[in-house]
Amino acid sequence: MKGNALSGQKVLFGFGAHSDIDEVPELLGLVRQADQDGLDLFSLSDHPYLGARLDPYAALGFVLGGTRHIAGFTNVTNLPTRPAAMLARTVTSLSALSGGRVVLGLGAGGLWDRITALGVPRLTPGEAVEAFEEAITLIRSLSGGGSPLTFQGRHYQVEEIEPAPVAAPPVWTGSVGPKSLAVTGRLADGWIPPRAADWLSEPYLTSRPIIDEAAVAVGRDPHEIRTVFNCRGRITDRPLPATRDGDGHWVGGSPDQWVDELTGAVLEHGASGFLLFAGRSTPDPVTLARWSREIVPAVREAIAKS
Repeated sequence: MKGNALSGQKVLFGFGAHSDIDEVPELLGLVRQADQDGLDLFSLSDHPYLGARLDPYAALGFVLGGTRHIAGFTNVTNLPTRPAAMLARTVTSLSALSGGRVVLGLGAGGLWDRITALGVPRLTPGEAVEAFEEAITLIRSLSGGGSPLTFQGRHYQVEEIEPAPVAAPPVWTGSVGPKSLAVTGRLADGWIPPRAADWLSEPYLTSRPIIDEAAVAVGRDPHEIRTVFNCRGRITDRPLPATRDGDGHWVGGSPDQWVDELTGAVLEHGASGFLLFAGRSTPDPVTLARWSREIVPAVREAIAKS
């Protein structure tokens, strides 16, 4: 990924969008703004059972074609609806077209009643994790060139298929349970804590050690596995008296409060990426500008001085 925003282990900053078909102009404007302002990445959600929602992979291809620096990914891919071998072709093609500006966000599947409504067979939780692990292995094997591949897994099989002559993009997962967290530790390049859990939350504090232990067990350095947080919270004009609610969840604050909190998340809790969401929706242009022009540069500067 020569020269792109994902190189190395620098802390990444971006934003997340939940975009419907009738919101295309707004999405295009936001990504262009983020690209010009120096953000590293943007993400789109994957809910193929929602007719109004943009397909994230169609959107990524179109949007990345109109940008120069920013990377994109699906946060996270609904794996049961996208066969792994075809997903490999999709992400390697996007990587080739964009100069490596793509991440593969991957989840084992959660809303099974909605997924099966698309005609996809239901998997048990254990089967879904097996398929998830096989998918990561197969997608990597169908990337980077080499001899034709035969893969005979329980859930995925290919016969004498040529790998794409393009490296696989980084794989970031949305793992939740212990078994899928262990898969992340063994195989993935990053983890996105689910349900917008933050760096002080119980889900993060209890789940990240599972990833680290699984990584060590197979000889990996856990520090190579990013933690990228989906951040929900307001950016306010004045400091808030409390930046966390009664349950301890981050609710936002002034730019200075954001800078202090995110700098601490990096230096004290190992965070390596942040994606801004406006509650459960897409940030508006003013909020995104405050994020990219006020908060992000100040956090980058504070980290660099540490």
